[in-house]
Amino acid sequence: MNAPTRDLAVLARAEWPTAPDEALPTVAGFVTSNFSPLVAEVAERCLRAHYGETPARAGERVGVVLASVRGDVTTASTLAEAVRSGSRVPPLLFFQSNPNAVVGHVTARWGLGGPVVCTSPTGDALADGLAVAALLIEEGDATQVLVVAAELADEDTHDRAEAVLVGPPPEESLAGKEFR
Repeated sequence: MNAPTRDLAVLARAEWPTAPDEALPTVAGFVTSNFSPLVAEVAERCLRAHYGETPARAGERVGVVLASVRGDVTTASTLAEAVRSGSRVPPLLFFQSNPNAVVGHVTARWGLGGPVVCTSPTGDALADGLAVAALLIEEGDATQVLVVAAELADEDTHDRAEAVLVGPPPEESLAGKEFR
């Protein structure tokens, strides 16, 4: 994806974890994997930093972009193993196997009504998410975009996520502007 054609204003930022021994809160309806709780927690922190309490003011034009290089590998592996072994697959795993499910949880909780986009880039997930956010704002589809980049632990890392709420720079008006 091309880099954004202009800078975005960062309205709020959050990350997880913020301490080495930080426990990830659970989210009702999401089982087995940390992916959805990770996305929900970092989104919650970011939105709370900007809006305070739910619902978000003017949330109907706030979009969400979820970007992850690996996605929810825990749920995918659990589903694959259940199918391979002929075991019963818990119904909640089908629900949470779609990354839009956790984004739906966040948007419902915060009253966000803008577009939702989930990507699986090959490179920097946050950069990819910000490029999508810039396009959504430039095209007038959203006035602000919550970008979440989340990755589950692998052999070299731990679960981690970052969320950034962005909007157009305050001095710019999108009306009548031409973007290259």
